[in-house]
Amino acid sequence: MDHIHKRFTAEQVKALLKGYCQGTLDRAEVEEILEVSKTRSFALLKEYRREPENFSLAYQRETPTKLPASVEEKIEKQLRMEKGLVEDPTLPIISYNYSAVRDRLIKRGIKVSLSTIINRAQGL
Repeated sequence: MDHIHKRFTAEQVKALLKGYCQGTLDRAEVEEILEVSKTRSFALLKEYRREPENFSLAYQRETPTKLPASVEEKIEKQLRMEKGLVEDPTLPIISYNYSAVRDRLIKRGIKVSLSTIINRAQGL
């Protein structure tokens, strides 16, 4: 199921919620049309009732979509260090230890997912 803001405009949702508030539409009908759960429909209704004229489906993303350049540099530094260990013929290491890289980053206050580290390593 797609996000509601990708399937409907704010005006369409406002019209449905207005119909519900006026009693011309049943809650179950609105939920079926919008393809949302009861909980989500009540959340939308609460937002609509707070400011019907300014109702919007837009939202502010809470987490940034890109890592800051300083974090990218620190990830790359750790991966290069790991690469040095893998390429050292005197050590019996044959592959990256991505979890160890992540743990070292966490100790420096940088929390990134393992998949991010793997993706960055493949880009080196």
